[in-house]
Amino acid sequence: MKLIIYIILLTSILSCSFNKVVKHHGVHFLEKKYEKLTINVSNTNDITKLLGEPSTKSSFDNDVWIYIERKISTGKIYQLGKEKLLVNDVLVLEIDNLGLLSSKKLYKKNDMKDLTFAESSTDPIYRKRSFVYDFLSSMRQKINDPLGKRKKK
Repeated sequence: MKLIIYIILLTSILSCSFNKVVKHHGVHFLEKKYEKLTINVSNTNDITKLLGEPSTKSSFDNDVWIYIERKISTGKIYQLGKEKLLVNDVLVLEIDNLGLLSSKKLYKKNDMKDLTFAESSTDPIYRKRSFVYDFLSSMRQKINDPLGKRKKK
């Protein structure tokens, strides 16, 4: 009887660990929907019908609409659940004054660049407070509390 319970527990644990959980954020199948958009033919109504409301809108000379698709999945068992980035697409649409699509650009995961940060740091010139700062601070304190009877916080 105990053997059957152990087998059931073991199979349930193993079956759960093999199923990958995919977290999806943004517009599903953004690349396929990108191909359906045509420049100077698609208008804002077509875009919102196909993609929905944009993640971000900005308006300069032309309106710029930004759509995002991001998929994250758990890694292998030996990686102890570390998340892996599967899809990271960003679609930038530029819409002219007439409401027609004037340009479109799809940035994919491979277009992302690894940034390197400088390890050296700049030290501030004045590490300690200067004489002028200390003098002005004490003057401010005396102006705010001339008798020195105010409660300190």
